Amino acid sequence: MSPVPGLAPVDEAGFLGGRVRLRQPRRGHRAGTDAALVVAAARAHAQGRVCDLGAGVGVIGLSLAVLDPALAVLLVEIDQETAGLAAANACLNGCAARAEILVEHVEAIAGAAPAPWSGACHLVVTNPPFMEARRAQASPDPGRARAHVMPSAALAHWAGAASALLRPKGTLVLIHRPEGLAALLAALQPHFGGVALLCVHPRLGEPATRILVAARKGARAALGIAPPLVLHEADGSFTPLAAAVHRGEAELTFG
Repeated sequence: MSPVPGLAPVDEAGFLGGRVRLRQPRRGHRAGTDAALVVAAARAHAQGRVCDLGAGVGVIGLSLAVLDPALAVLLVEIDQETAGLAAANACLNGCAARAEILVEHVEAIAGAAPAPWSGACHLVVTNPPFMEARRAQASPDPGRARAHVMPSAALAHWAGAASALLRPKGTLVLIHRPEGLAALLAALQPHFGGVALLCVHPRLGEPATRILVAARKGARAALGIAPPLVLHEADGSFTPLAAAVHRGEAELTFG
């Protein structure tokens, strides 16, 4: 794809086995396993209006919209150029009539007075930056750094923004790193209950490298932990379930 003057070069590729077409920057954060896992974990909760918080080019939200033509999606992204790609991807996938783009800071949503989108969503999905700025060496690429690194206290803003967007008993689905679990649970606690965790392991017998989280706004149920998900066989190939997740053919039901 030819670059647009003044904008970062982009290319177009398939996602979820080609079910979704995505225009993404050639450099920077790219859609991959994390996004596919969130899509699979969110499908059982997806109804009505879904918000993709920190949407980037719209990977998770638009994937859900493609998989379920009844869904409307709100794509929240801080960067104007990236939000433009999300809008282009909505058109590319035939979802433009069901997609709204909101260029806004997560912190602003968390602290905002009631707005048209307040309490309007049945489901919020997010793949937030999960590397602490004080511990990580940020990428020189601004888009990649923004996608991967944030201040350690910012999780509270993401949880607060998700709560502001959700209707009562609405569901939040996200992915995080195991070492950030304590901080994540603390950030969720003022707004969410019924937290369910699914640990994702690269191979059988290896430590988890990701945790999928589902939580309900205002719920009081106890925390639950689902059986783990293993991504790869010993030879490096995907397990059958992981392969189905990457093709957009599986749901991960645990919350």
